[in-house]
Amino acid sequence: MDIQLEKKKGIRKKHLPYIAGGALFLILLGWIIFGDHSSTLRIDARGISIGTAKFDQFNDFMRNDGQVQPISVVQLSPQEGGIVQEKVVEEGAQIRRGDVIVRLSNSQLDLQILDAEANLAEKQNFLRNTQVAMEQDKLNNRNEKLTLELETTRKRRAFEQREKLYGEDLIAREEYLQAKEDYELVIQKHDLISERIRQDSILRTVQVEQMEEDLLNMRRNVHLIRERKENLNVRSQIDGELGMLNVILGQSVSAGQGIGQVNDLSDYKVESWFDEHYIDRIRNGLNGTFERQGRNYGLTVRKVFPEVRGGKFRTEFVFTGERPENIRSGQTYYINVELGQPTDGIIIPKGTFFQSTGGNWVFVLDADGRKAYRRNIRIGRQNPQYYEVLEGLEAGEQVIVSSYESYKDNQVLILTD
Repeated sequence: MDIQLEKKKGIRKKHLPYIAGGALFLILLGWIIFGDHSSTLRIDARGISIGTAKFDQFNDFMRNDGQVQPISVVQLSPQEGGIVQEKVVEEGAQIRRGDVIVRLSNSQLDLQILDAEANLAEKQNFLRNTQVAMEQDKLNNRNEKLTLELETTRKRRAFEQREKLYGEDLIAREEYLQAKEDYELVIQKHDLISERIRQDSILRTVQVEQMEEDLLNMRRNVHLIRERKENLNVRSQIDGELGMLNVILGQSVSAGQGIGQVNDLSDYKVESWFDEHYIDRIRNGLNGTFERQGRNYGLTVRKVFPEVRGGKFRTEFVFTGERPENIRSGQTYYINVELGQPTDGIIIPKGTFFQSTGGNWVFVLDADGRKAYRRNIRIGRQNPQYYEVLEGLEAGEQVIVSSYESYKDNQVLILTD
C-alpha cells in the first residue's frame, strides 16, 4: 500500500532564482520611472573655481598689448646707384636733416661728367670762333659798303658832269649814256650790299641766339650731372634717429633701393594688433588708456588697417595728452580700449570654461553647493574681467568658471571634499 507524502510548504531553494530576477526587474522598473538619468560625475571641489553672478555695471572695454613706434619713418633710398664707399653714421645715431649717412661712388657717372664738360668746352670754343668769324664778315661788309658809297659818289659826280656837258653838246651821247648807266649800276650795287648786310645781321642774330641757347642747355646739363654726383651722398631728409642701415662697404646698390630708415622722434605712436573678432568694433577715434609708473595716459585710435594677417589686424594709437617719461621705441604698453558705454546687467567672472562651451552653457551650483547642473545661457560682450550674461542666470547664483575639459559631456557634477 502506497503511502502519500505530504508536500512541504514555504520557499524552496529552487524558487530563489525566480525571486531574485523579479526583485531586479522591480528595481530596474523603479529606476526607469523615478530615477535621475542625468550623466553624473563626482569631482573634487578643491580643483575648481567658482564665481558668483551679480547685477553690476559692465564696462565695455578690452585689453591688448601695443608697441611704441616713432610717429613716422622715412625710407633711405639713393637717387643714384653706386658702390658703397663709406658709412658715415652708424645705426642708432641722432642725425640732423641734410647729414650724410652713406657715400657712394660711380665711375660711369664720373665719365659722364667729363664728357659733358668736354662737350661744353668744345661748344664754347665753337661759339667764340663763330662770333669772331661773324664779326670779321661784318667788318668786310662794312668795308665793301664804304667802298661802294665812295664809288657811288664818284659815279654820281661824273654823271652830273657829263649830263651838263651833253646838255651843251660838248660830248657825244654815248659818253653821256655810259656815265648814266655806270651811276645807275653802282646805285643798284649799293642797294644790294645794304640788303645783304641787313640779312646777314638778322642771320647772325638768330645763329648767335641759337648757339647761346645750346650753350646754356649744355651748362645746365653739366650742372645736373654734377648734382647727380652730389646725389651719391645719401642724406637724411629729417631730424631723427638712424633706425636701420642695411649696407656694407663695397656693396652695389641701385637707384631707389631701400637701404635703411630714419625714425622721426618728434613724437611717438603705439601700434597694436587685434583679433579679427573686433574688426567691426575698433574704429578711428576710440579712446584707450594704459598705466605706466603709477600714472594713466590717454590714447586714441588714429588709423585702422583693413588687412587681416594671421587672424589679426593692425591699428595705430596716438597720445592725447602727456607722454610717459623715458619713452622709447620698442616699449610694450597694455592698453585698455573703450568699446562702448558702461551698462548695468548680470555679469560673471571670466574663466577657462569659455573655451569648452563657447559661452553657450555653464554648470550652476544648487542651493547647498553640493551639486552643479548644466544650464544653457547666452553671453554677450566681454572685457578682461567679466562676461555679460544676457539670458540664463540670476544674480546670486554660483557657477563653475574653471575648465570643463574633463567633464564637458556630463550633465550633473557632485562636488566632494
